[in-house]
Amino acid sequence: QASAEDGEMQGKLCTRCGQPAKLQCPKCIELRLPKQASVFCSQDCFKAGWAEHKVAHVPSADAWLYCTKRGKGRSTLMPDFAWTGELRPARVSPMREIPASVPKPDYNKDGIPRKEMESKQQNVAPLYNAEDIVGMRAACLLGRQVLDLAHAAVRPGVTTDELDRIVHEATIAAGAYPSPYNYYNFPKSVCTSVNEVICHGIPDERELQSGDIVNVDITAYLNGYHGDLNETFVVGEVDQSKKDLVKTAHDCMHKALAMCKPGTRYRDLGEVITKHAQSQGVSVVRSYCGHGIGELFHCAPNIPHYAGNKAVGVMKEGHIFTVEPMINQGSWRDKLWPDGWTAVTEDGKSSAQFEHTVLVTKDGVEILTARLPTSPKLWWET
Repeated sequence: QASAEDGEMQGKLCTRCGQPAKLQCPKCIELRLPKQASVFCSQDCFKAGWAEHKVAHVPSADAWLYCTKRGKGRSTLMPDFAWTGELRPARVSPMREIPASVPKPDYNKDGIPRKEMESKQQNVAPLYNAEDIVGMRAACLLGRQVLDLAHAAVRPGVTTDELDRIVHEATIAAGAYPSPYNYYNFPKSVCTSVNEVICHGIPDERELQSGDIVNVDITAYLNGYHGDLNETFVVGEVDQSKKDLVKTAHDCMHKALAMCKPGTRYRDLGEVITKHAQSQGVSVVRSYCGHGIGELFHCAPNIPHYAGNKAVGVMKEGHIFTVEPMINQGSWRDKLWPDGWTAVTEDGKSSAQFEHTVLVTKDGVEILTARLPTSPKLWWET
């Protein structure tokens, strides 16, 4: 049964007969279809035209829909879920195109990274040679440049889908592939994690609001190498507790990086990260970790960020990996949204993260994704 929309039908004509409209199809309201194609003069006209009109409810190829089934599905309806905070999923745009000229990883076609899954590098951290390191420096520099473009666009009123567009277009313009795109069916080219989202947030039509924090996680695949980094930004006027959380996440990462050199045990990074986080009254996420990276998006070593972890291995010259602690205002525990990707804090409190890709050198590390003199400033640098 069509519903009345008092005060909003002025000048609108019935889709079926052309008489002044008084009612709108409720399914069209739900799907947010254009009003002109969904209004009727009466219930009788609506019922008489139903068989023809209901075709409009089938989503078109360019429809914005809710993401489901870990990126493989779409729905016109927001899923039902015990949301932990104020944030809700919004509709996502269709996947953007990647030109045939851009070299692609194997998962581009069907979402399955077979080369990664079958590689011995899942168990043994690779040692990179001089040629590999040149390739990694280039991929990481591009990742940094793309992240800086996204950072410059962060402001109230900008959607995370717009950030995805910026990242996507800048990456392919450089002849590179945005590594998250279709990785295990992830539907976008970047992860954007707002407020209580810990990681793997899917860009959508929601506009950033003053008071938000947003993490932007970039990986660029250039000439056969992946370069991975992320930063958390403040949006407009942000309360001090959120700003402090962002700064703490940044400092946790850098305190861990200061330990990195040949002979350091990977498990020990979690000790210094947790010590600093606890000193600031916040917690360290345990469900997600840093990882090896290079010719594969993810490989050994695994690098948990919490104290008392059982990670194996020691750093050696030529190892390349990420350090990316996720720091929560409240509980360290997470929950997963129905889209199968978005990890959020169990208590709805905010989370922040920073990430660098680093190369172990003979006496320390080279930060391959280091900030540039032209990088937009972080909140405490202004």
